[in-house]
Amino acid sequence: MADLLTLENLGNLLMLCFLQAVLGFDNLLYISIESQRAPVAQQKSVRYWGIIIAVALRVVLLFVMIRLIDAMAEPFFIMDWEGVITGGVNFATLVFIIGGIFIMYTAVKEIGHMLTIEHLDTDVEGKSGKSAAKVVAMIVIMNLIFSFDSVLSALAITDVFPILATAIILSGLAMLLLADSVTRFLEQNRMYEVLGLFILLIVGVVLLGEAGQAAAHAMHDDSLALKVFGYEVIPMSKTTFYFSVLVLVAVEIIQSGYTRKLNAERRTGARH
Repeated sequence: MADLLTLENLGNLLMLCFLQAVLGFDNLLYISIESQRAPVAQQKSVRYWGIIIAVALRVVLLFVMIRLIDAMAEPFFIMDWEGVITGGVNFATLVFIIGGIFIMYTAVKEIGHMLTIEHLDTDVEGKSGKSAAKVVAMIVIMNLIFSFDSVLSALAITDVFPILATAIILSGLAMLLLADSVTRFLEQNRMYEVLGLFILLIVGVVLLGEAGQAAAHAMHDDSLALKVFGYEVIPMSKTTFYFSVLVLVAVEIIQSGYTRKLNAERRTGARH
């Protein structure tokens, strides 16, 4: 135990907590949006149990990955369709591709649903059509997909399991504290739910980009990087991702303020 209480491990723990907080924002956003699909009376418990089960499974995933990272890193399939698609495929590549496509599908489906509804009040009722168990399962599955990136990033910092597990548990506690607040904000400002879905769409693109380099990074061999029609699939940098998110948020805030101003002017003009 005393070996764990070193300045290096404490520094790594602080860095990991920061990393989990930054990478966990999109996860928390998904949990807040998805939990609203459950029956209204069960939404809080759905968020609670979804996060707890997901964090427990994330610790298990971490434990397994520490021991099987070499086995998972080895590409089990090499695509060699020159000029169309080339590169290595390993476990991480599949996780990123499947996770990215699924997140993009979810975001597009929900955006399309918002565009087709006729009455917002009836839509609120319709959103509660999924069973609580199904929503919890979705939250757990997507949490594991989101966590794969953060777990791989965490392993790049340290391989000390107690330090890694502590950082994951602390991030889970933070999500438990913030999930209700984020959900209440989305319920009171429903236009921001659209913003959240577009952010999830970008997250899906980010995961697809990570798939391009997964095998190459694992084996330290650039020839294994995925190339589509001769162009290398390059991951989006975290700086670019968060800049894009900030731009979307800024546009939404300005648009909302401008809309309120126009409506106020129209009401003033109508009275005169």
